[in-house]
Amino acid sequence: MKSVPDVGENFDVQAFTERVKRCGVDYLVFHARCNQGLAYYDTRIGIKHPSLKYDLFGKLSEACNKKGIALAAYFNAGISHEEGLYHRDWTTLYFDGRSLREPRLTPHVRTMCYNSGYRDHLIAMVKEVVSNYAIAGLMVDCLISYPCVCPVCVREMKENGIDWSDLDSVTRFSEASAIRLAKEIAKEAKKINPGLLISNNYPSYEKLKDINNYYDVVCLPASDGYEFLPVMAHYVRTLGDLPVINMTGRFYDWGDFGGLLPEEAIKSELLYGLANGMRPNIGGHFHPRGDLETAVLDRIEKIYTELQAREEWYDNAKPVTDICIVYPKTIHNLRNDMELRSAVRILCELKQQFDVVTLSSDWSKYQVLIFPDSVIFTDEIARRVKTHIDAGRSVISTGISGLNIQKSGFELEKEWGIKYMGENDLNPAYFTVGKNLSSGLPEMPLSLYSSGIDVQVLEGTRIEAILIKPYQNRLWDGNYAFFYNPPQEITDKPALTINGKVAHFSYKIFSGYYEKASVELRRLFSNVLNTFHSAPLVKVENLPAFARVFVTEQPNRQMVHLFSYIPEMRGNTPMIEEGVELHDVKIILRNNDKIFSKVYLAPEKTELSFEVLNGYTKVSVPESKGYSLIVFEQQIKIEI
Repeated sequence: MKSVPDVGENFDVQAFTERVKRCGVDYLVFHARCNQGLAYYDTRIGIKHPSLKYDLFGKLSEACNKKGIALAAYFNAGISHEEGLYHRDWTTLYFDGRSLREPRLTPHVRTMCYNSGYRDHLIAMVKEVVSNYAIAGLMVDCLISYPCVCPVCVREMKENGIDWSDLDSVTRFSEASAIRLAKEIAKEAKKINPGLLISNNYPSYEKLKDINNYYDVVCLPASDGYEFLPVMAHYVRTLGDLPVINMTGRFYDWGDFGGLLPEEAIKSELLYGLANGMRPNIGGHFHPRGDLETAVLDRIEKIYTELQAREEWYDNAKPVTDICIVYPKTIHNLRNDMELRSAVRILCELKQQFDVVTLSSDWSKYQVLIFPDSVIFTDEIARRVKTHIDAGRSVISTGISGLNIQKSGFELEKEWGIKYMGENDLNPAYFTVGKNLSSGLPEMPLSLYSSGIDVQVLEGTRIEAILIKPYQNRLWDGNYAFFYNPPQEITDKPALTINGKVAHFSYKIFSGYYEKASVELRRLFSNVLNTFHSAPLVKVENLPAFARVFVTEQPNRQMVHLFSYIPEMRGNTPMIEEGVELHDVKIILRNNDKIFSKVYLAPEKTELSFEVLNGYTKVSVPESKGYSLIVFEQQIKIEI
């Protein structure tokens, strides 16, 4: 904050960089200008922090270069309190005339308009830093699509035929403005330093493909929860070959200077990223005085030392997948959508190897496409799905997924083998499953815990599960609360149909799983998936549902990452404090025509006995606590 009177007074740049280097850090992102709009270098353009008496960023740049640490300059682009205070015409103007956002006690109280004079000012500051300091990278943060109806934005929207009175239209315009600014920053910075690494944390990842040199996924589970990283880890890697950085934090919450997460909490996040092809990064709050926080650096060093012992098995390892969840919506939906989070969770619990893909990704390599609950089919989606089905591959859709844009019928009605008849009114709805897919399910009516649609089967389509109606729907009739609603009788309405290689659940089963964690819903989905995908990439025995398994590969070997961490809610905060110890876990890896000559635990290289049967290699892991890395080395043929 501007009121801090002693910025940098205790900063021993040599001690800091030596300590960071000892941790194994080779890439450091440090603020040249923060979200307060204050600079930490000798600027002729911006506002240097009033209590900083020297060029802090400059000294850090010199020290990092001497020690072989690549330094990236951080700029917050969407937030600038000090500059916004003195240039109110640079801030966003909301629909009700406010330039200050609610709630007031937030870093986002004063946000910046990307079409105002602020744009040229920010670009000039970036050019100043890139010109004057030997930096390797540039991180531009918070280019968020803040809606703005200031005179400049309204004029441009009117010129382009954009409805400036509609919030969605204004937000899309703001995103386009943010993308334009990101492109301008990258263009001007690379004129000065063509080799500069650039990462924008916003807007959407797809729109940044031609701007970024790498992607940042910023996730703090203590405040964002433990469902966020799995979605992003399985998604961002599908957008091309750019490196993906997995940035967690050492603290419990943003703005928390006194928090130091347990070692296992930080490590579990970084290991999850490494198991999914992401590179590790730990974020910390720099004390403005420059105090050397030894306890923080001790913890980082301990974690990084352990990770680096396995680096040869992480370096350039690529995830191996054969299923995908198709979710062609924007990043704003991807970040928070419960249906997507639930689908990711179910596939993780089933130990399936999968990606999350959007329209920006190639779908052709996957054996099964999964459309969770609410994916409406455009012409492009329908065309790509038709190509997938014509190639003999499978589709599973749920809820209203597969309906056309008008929501009047299935876009691929012939392939789905069902006709849309409207919304279903059963509340609650129950179902019963036929013998083909009943494995592991109790013989009783089971609840769906979600909404659904009515469908009529076409010729050749099988009904594999059917709806059961309650005595009454849940309602208030003026006298009674119909809260207890037992199942009454079987209807003629399908709950699950299969037509060739297409299965459709008429209810939103992923929403139901998110609400109630119904193991029966997961089991039914698993039974359907097994009919289409009977030889998954990896199988397991004696491994609980909370554990996770991921497969990566390098030339001549594959790695199986075994996780046994359970986050628990402690009041309002989810937490991991220790790993769970497992014994005698069986990992069964599909060979894919490979011949494995040995299997061992890394980094110790403790060899494990294994057997090959029916196209799989089976190995037993005697003990695992929190995480184990099992390496399957391929036999190398040497020709003389």
